[in-house]
Amino acid sequence: MKRFMALALSLTLGASAAQAQQSTATAPAKTPRKRAVQKSESAVAAQLAQFQQALDAQQQQIQQLSNQVQSRDQQIQQLQQKLDQSQSSTAQTQSQIQDAESKANAAAAAASQASDNVGKLQSDVSDLRTNTTNAALTAQDDQKKLSALQTAFGRFRFTGDVRVRGESFIQQGIQDRNRARVRVRFGLEGALNQDFMGAFAIATGSQGDPTTTNETLTNVFDRKTIALDKAYITYNPTNHKWFSATGGKFAYLWQRTPVTGDSDLNPEGFDQKLSFDIKHGMFTNFTLQAMELLYGEVSSGQDSYVLGLSAATTFKAGPWSATASLLNQHFNRPDSILQASAFAVGATTTGTNGVGGVGPYPVPGEGPGCASGVTGTPKFAPCIFAPNGMSNATIIDSSGKAHFWSGFDLVDVILNNTIKTPSARFPIGLVLEYEQNLDAASHPLDTTGAIISSLGKQDKEYGFDFSVGQTKNKNDLQFGYGWQRQEQDSVLASIAESDQRSPTNILQHKIYASWKLRTNTTANFTFWRGRVLNSFLENNAAVLQKTITTPGTVEPYLNRLQFDLVYSY
Repeated sequence: MKRFMALALSLTLGASAAQAQQSTATAPAKTPRKRAVQKSESAVAAQLAQFQQALDAQQQQIQQLSNQVQSRDQQIQQLQQKLDQSQSSTAQTQSQIQDAESKANAAAAAASQASDNVGKLQSDVSDLRTNTTNAALTAQDDQKKLSALQTAFGRFRFTGDVRVRGESFIQQGIQDRNRARVRVRFGLEGALNQDFMGAFAIATGSQGDPTTTNETLTNVFDRKTIALDKAYITYNPTNHKWFSATGGKFAYLWQRTPVTGDSDLNPEGFDQKLSFDIKHGMFTNFTLQAMELLYGEVSSGQDSYVLGLSAATTFKAGPWSATASLLNQHFNRPDSILQASAFAVGATTTGTNGVGGVGPYPVPGEGPGCASGVTGTPKFAPCIFAPNGMSNATIIDSSGKAHFWSGFDLVDVILNNTIKTPSARFPIGLVLEYEQNLDAASHPLDTTGAIISSLGKQDKEYGFDFSVGQTKNKNDLQFGYGWQRQEQDSVLASIAESDQRSPTNILQHKIYASWKLRTNTTANFTFWRGRVLNSFLENNAAVLQKTITTPGTVEPYLNRLQFDLVYSY
């Protein structure tokens, strides 16, 4: 190709020189010589044209050859790429073959090792089967025990509450009193088997005061007392649901109000109940029960106890339903209450030792101690048991021992009514009560201990409680008002309601409201407003506490406000 290019270059240069010579020459006339030269130039020009054509053809051939060379180069590159890919694939294949050979060798070694371990594995499998069987048997036994335990616990439930209280006492002529209190109760109750159920509970409160479970926040942050509050077993056969018998320390099992016994007090002894569901007109149930309550056992002498009988019937007519009850309780030998031991009253001090009048001495008791202010009665145990004051009439015999002026044979009649309203959250409740002491003295005693012949028996109590609403569900509200007139010897003062102005001989008003904040939390407000009914009688609170200066004067009302927050579980 280089030769072709040189030839074309020389021909081009020659043609250029000839044209230059021709352009510079002048031919004024065509001589024969000139004609020969022209002829020669024409021939040269023709040859040059031929050479030009040949050169163009040669260049086309050169271009074709160049294209063919480029095409060959591309084919060679493609072949080289295929060759490289083939070599790479071959190398990978060889590597995979080597890896497969290595794995095959390892597998062969593992197979050989596995073959060696087969005997050991068979032995281990046999041992494992034996151990698994033993473990399964043990697990079954444990599961049976756990199921039995779960079944036992499933029959029981926890009960109780925590209450925080703030309260104030306001009375004309007396310094205001404010205090904070706390109450904790915790219990467990449930079925022991198909015929028996049982329960126990512990609660805060002084051991010398069964009428309250409150603990006052005082005594330099000391720990608070807690003791057994309930413990009982009830027999209620499945084949005779109409019969039940309870023994121990239990909550009240009959219809009642705090008149005959404070709500925090749990009686002790035995109770037998016959309860029949009936369908006869408006009557739905009839219940009859007997009770034997023990409150004074002595090692040498006669015991003190209560014999009682209660009858109740339930009836319903439209939106109105009610339970009417009649209770009779006879207290045998109640004078033991006026001669209680130091343990019973939770005494904090002793009397003198009789030698030089030395004493009293402090003792680690926590309780109300002996009832104070009662004329002629001991200040140190054995003494009067009356946690909230002795408001019954008492006398002192020739030996210096105290006795009740009246006996106590109580008859209590209650009609508890419930009336449904168009709003299920606001039913109406009305409790009517009349109570009388059939064994009261014919005439009371005045503050000097003399008989007041102009007055008859101080043996009656009557009152009512009216309420609207309930406290069952969240945001439920209840409002109520209660009124009570209770004469001096109508009930036993030592165990009567502890929050009212005095255990007996009172005129008492009560206003209350409750709000169910949550399903287990309730806020309560209670306003007690009461005074001594007859301040001319012996052992009345107005004279004993000196809220009046002259017996027979009308006492100013004592206002007691209580704010409670109660959490139940």
